Amino acid sequence: MTELATLSVTEIQERLSRTLKATHDAPRQTKPDVLKQAAVLVPFVEVENEWHLLFIQRSEHENDRHSGQVAFAGGRYEDSDDSLKMTALREAHEEVGIAPEHVTVLGELNHHYSISNYQITPVVATLPWPYRLTLQESEVAATFTIPLRWLADKANYRFEKRQYNGVEIPVVYFKKYNNYLLWGATARMTLSLLTLLNSSTS
Repeated sequence: MTELATLSVTEIQERLSRTLKATHDAPRQTKPDVLKQAAVLVPFVEVENEWHLLFIQRSEHENDRHSGQVAFAGGRYEDSDDSLKMTALREAHEEVGIAPEHVTVLGELNHHYSISNYQITPVVATLPWPYRLTLQESEVAATFTIPLRWLADKANYRFEKRQYNGVEIPVVYFKKYNNYLLWGATARMTLSLLTLLNSSTS
């Protein structure tokens, strides 16, 4: 766990370039042509010489199934986006004020599915820290970081089984960190990232 927390940027890039046959994603719940494309930014930030990940807490909205949840900044692909990487950068700028020119993209994870029929591409990057964030309050209630060392500790998360549309899917729940609860699709993306970073060099 200590080793992950102090990986060099080059080491992170190298590990992201590998391909894993499996991730911690849930099964796709609908036909591929029904899925909407989306991307999120997964920012590494350095706090006291160790890596943390930057998360957001979504604002509360009635009838929004993701209301109040912990997530990565991101959103739906738009026709004006050149790529899903551009989607992640645009959304991070709109939601929390991260300027694209301040982001160093290191790679991408395999896409993940959400229960709202999105196919999500996580774009992994580094961001200078500390950074002055400007929150779009209609979308984002708060931002915070969690140490990579804490996220990688298996004592800090568990799996539960849930039935959704007649299919049993694994749901990941982390322990609360400073009263923030990381679970669901964002938790699965986080575990997929940790699995890739932990993958052997062979």
